Amino acid sequence: MNIIAMSTLAGVIGTGFGGLLTAIFGSRTDKMISIFLSFAGGVMSSIVFFELIPEAMLHSSIAVIILGLGIGVVMVLILNNILDKVSDENFDNDENTKLHATYKDFYHETDVIASQNSMMRSGVLMFFVIGLHNVPEGLAIGAAGNYNISLGFTLALMIGLHNIPEGMAISAPLISGGLSKGKSILLTVLAGVPTVLGALIGVLMGGISNFALALAFSTAGGAMLYAVFGEILPQSVVMSKNRIPTIVLLVGVVFGLAMTKLQS
Repeated sequence: MNIIAMSTLAGVIGTGFGGLLTAIFGSRTDKMISIFLSFAGGVMSSIVFFELIPEAMLHSSIAVIILGLGIGVVMVLILNNILDKVSDENFDNDENTKLHATYKDFYHETDVIASQNSMMRSGVLMFFVIGLHNVPEGLAIGAAGNYNISLGFTLALMIGLHNIPEGMAISAPLISGGLSKGKSILLTVLAGVPTVLGALIGVLMGGISNFALALAFSTAGGAMLYAVFGEILPQSVVMSKNRIPTIVLLVGVVFGLAMTKLQS
């Protein structure tokens, strides 16, 4: 039950809060979200390097760890590839509308996608894709929480911060496309539900055997590392337009290391 609550905190509340921020403030929270995002990315990296991978190595071989890391990275790469292809098909192969290319592309501002119909399609697309992205994040929470409840809670909190801008990425185009603020917030909340499913999968994998536990840890770690260095940090830099996110990310790494020592 605690793991379900933690995954709900990270997925449902995290993305839902992002949708709420967009509905209230619009895009005026960019720099604040950039700071939150960078700090969460730093703590997530620290947890992967100082908790998930070492714990995985206690339960299996280095070959299994490398396999899991590769699976996690490939999982996210496949999701992003699907996202890019669907974006091309829906937006007439316009290079400027590729998702995850820039901050403006990520949020689909009106100077990138002009019409309300395109904005609505963009928001619906982001709803489905971010929902899929939340599954491996839930996997990390479930596997970690099943092994160490405090580690699972820390991870859920940081992933929840990471999910705030994802909720904004869903609600911003939906509101611009004509959907009411209330319905757009509801959709951002629903996009976080797959996190709970991923957490249940993580719990099941972790309870099968030491091999499965190590694979679950390393797979979640690979997905998280790709998310941090392939998406979180680049997007944070573009959002803030300075080097502050890099410094904040490093602070997050140190903070995560300190938390790891306190838990041990």
